[in-house]
Amino acid sequence: MRLDQVLALLVPQHSRSRLQSWIKDGFVTVNRAAASSKLKVFGGEQVTVRPQASAEQLAFRAEDIDLNILFEDDALLVINKPAGLVVHPGSGNWEGTMLNALLHHASALKNLPRAGIVHRLDKNTSGLLVVAKTMEAQTNLVRQLQGRSVKREYLAIVDGVVAAEGRVDAPIGRDPRERTRMAIAPNGKPSVTHYRPVECFAQHTLLMCRLETGRTHQIRVHLRSIDHALLGDPVYRGKPRGLPPDLANEIKAFGRQALHATRLGLVHPVSGQAMEWHAPLPVDMAKLVDMLRREAT
Repeated sequence: MRLDQVLALLVPQHSRSRLQSWIKDGFVTVNRAAASSKLKVFGGEQVTVRPQASAEQLAFRAEDIDLNILFEDDALLVINKPAGLVVHPGSGNWEGTMLNALLHHASALKNLPRAGIVHRLDKNTSGLLVVAKTMEAQTNLVRQLQGRSVKREYLAIVDGVVAAEGRVDAPIGRDPRERTRMAIAPNGKPSVTHYRPVECFAQHTLLMCRLETGRTHQIRVHLRSIDHALLGDPVYRGKPRGLPPDLANEIKAFGRQALHATRLGLVHPVSGQAMEWHAPLPVDMAKLVDMLRREAT
């Protein structure tokens, strides 16, 4: 039989793909020699397997990564997340995440599901996140999120001029044609986004968006559905046309969706006090706003 088939029978607690990976990387030997998955074994060989920790197992380890902590007490943390930082380990991002940073900052978080994380931001969205430090606080915050009492507002720079406030009420689900994207879907989860213009420019608008629900990519999908896609969004925005070269180059260099979680309000899970935090526009978005103002004059 092939070596990988034999190992699948002898050590069934490991998947065939994981065993093949160990063979390929030299962690399996036959008669003390390197082998391949296709090697035929007949019985009597000495096979040695050196199990390796999976990426998923290694993901939940502490890493010394700076966190911009706006508030901390015994129950919770409020963090201003920079763009580019992944919140939770996942496919392709098993290290260097906010979870790894949290475990380094407070080792007791290893005892909580997801290290106390109760909601997320996309990798390239910046802004405010709350993290629980106890099981009781985590349960309380999850219930507040489910009850839609957590106040979450975002600043977004979008294509087109938005003259009046509005509301998008459209269910969101996986895009059936491309599973890494989300889309308006009749059988999706109920999703509501409120928006109002803060400042209008020549061809763009700075919007304040308020979430009633918190679906994956909600603001990005909802605003795209009304033809006001987020500036710089690599997934939901088409190629912009007719922009001045300087602005087009600046948007290209920006390299992310122009979305920032600017306001977070909740009831403290222990004291019961209403609390609120604000995070101003990060430097990269503020620079874009200044350029859009100059273009509009």
